Parts: sequence; C-alpha cells; structure tokens
Amino acid sequence: MKLKETDMRTRRSLLFVPGNNERMLRKALSQDLKCDCVIFDLEDAVPLDQKEKGRKLIVKLLNDLKERRDDSFEPKELCVRINQLDSDLSKEDVRVLSKVEMIDSFVVPKADESGIEQLYRLSGKQIIPIIESAKGFLHVEAIGSHKGVAALTYGCADMALSMRGSIRNYQKNEYVRTRIAVVARSYGLEPIDQVFFNLNDMEGFRNECLEAKGYGYSGKLLIHPNQIEIANRTFSALTKEEVEWAKAVVSAYESALQSGNKGAIILNGELVDAVHYKTAKGMLGSERNSASN
Repeated sequence: MKLKETDMRTRRSLLFVPGNNERMLRKALSQDLKCDCVIFDLEDAVPLDQKEKGRKLIVKLLNDLKERRDDSFEPKELCVRINQLDSDLSKEDVRVLSKVEMIDSFVVPKADESGIEQLYRLSGKQIIPIIESAKGFLHVEAIGSHKGVAALTYGCADMALSMRGSIRNYQKNEYVRTRIAVVARSYGLEPIDQVFFNLNDMEGFRNECLEAKGYGYSGKLLIHPNQIEIANRTFSALTKEEVEWAKAVVSAYESALQSGNKGAIILNGELVDAVHYKTAKGMLGSERNSASN
C-alpha cells in the first residue's frame, strides 16, 4: 500500500463557524483567533432557508479578503463543510464554492465511499471526510484511500444516531477512535479528533485533547474560540512528563549502546527497546522544532 502525497498542513485546531454569520466569519478570519483552520459551516449550523445566504456571504468575504490581503487577517487553511453529498444542496455548494480560489478544502459530512473522488475532480479542493455513520465507518479505509483526501475525522453524535446508540458511548469509544487514526496514518493523512461539546468543562476538553494526541491524532475539531489555545498547545508541545520520559529513555539507551549492550534495557522497572528509543528521539525532535517555531 503506497502512501499518498498530500499537502501536510498544520491542523491542530479546526474551528467550525456558521456560514451565515458575518460577524463570526470575520472574527474567525482575523488575527484575533489563532486557529490553524476555519471551517465555514453550511451544513448543521445553517437553517435550510439560509443556505443560499451563507454561500453568498462566504464568496463575498473571501473575494474581499483576496483583494485586500492586509494585516488584519491571519493566514489559515480555509475549509467549507458542504451539505451531504447525495443532496441537491451539496451540488449547489460545490458549483458556487469550487470557483473560490481561497477555499483550500471541502469538509464532507456523513461521508461514505461514494462521491469523494468525483468531488475532488470537480472542485480541485482537498477533501476532509467526516466519518459519522455506520456505513461510513464500515468503509473508512476505502474513503481514506481516495485521491484528494487530506485528513480524516469523525462525529460521535451522528454516529450514535446512525447506530441507535448513545452519544456518550461513541464519544468515548476507543475502537472507533483508534480505527480512524490507524486508517489515516496508514494512508499518509492527518487524523483529526472529534468535537468536544461541553463548553464549560475546559479541563475535560484538555484531557480529551491529550487522549487524542496519545492515539496519534494531529488536532481537534472545535466549536468555540475558547478551545483554540488549549488545542494548539496540546498538539504542538510535549508535556513535562513526556519530555522527562523521552530524555530518560534516550540517555539510558545510548549509555547502554556505548557499553556494548545493543538489546533491550530496564529503566525504572520497565523494558525499553529500540522502538521506545526511536519514539523518544522523535518526541524530542518534534519538541525542538516546536520551540524553534
């Protein structure tokens, strides 16, 4: 299986913004918000009778931004969550917004194996599918293999609805979370973690970011600007404990190598071998790169 050559951006924080709310759209594009990606939402956040208003507003703002290019806007990846692919609404989304040069990616809700490559060919935009149905999850590998897909993410609420299950159970479902990350990494994509709904529980949000990072996720879908700083910090820097572990592993393993021991060693009662050493070296390398930026 050959990895795809995708445009690997920094996607630590991907903020949903209602596509029909001009004030919120302008704020998201400004220097005030330091999210890596803005997702203009034309699906769940926009009522049916305001879909057309949302399209026109996005086009207007981005055309204005293209002309101005001044210091009041922060460079970000600009994405649009279109409507479900098998709907007339999505056809109109794609027809209108494919022409907008500044849009980098289309985010596809309730993605399944059909329509992804066709969307990429028609639009020329990178594709970020959201896995949020039983059928989509069943075919997640086929979805990840499609040309044009740059990242994978999922939605626990719609997944629970599809499964006639509990949102809480699917929010904490280790199998779903792990499989999304495994498929994404296998195909050279960025795995992006789910939305965290409780805006009053910032500690819970921080813990979920840390868990996602531990599964190998690159970043997180966000629904409020207050979540940006925590997501950026969590997905770009190591914790104190991670740094201490990595330094201890590298030091002990390299000392063992210098002493002629080329096998596994015991550190603080735990086995450490070449895989742990490579992991620790990689962690410290990413920490240095993050500090230099």
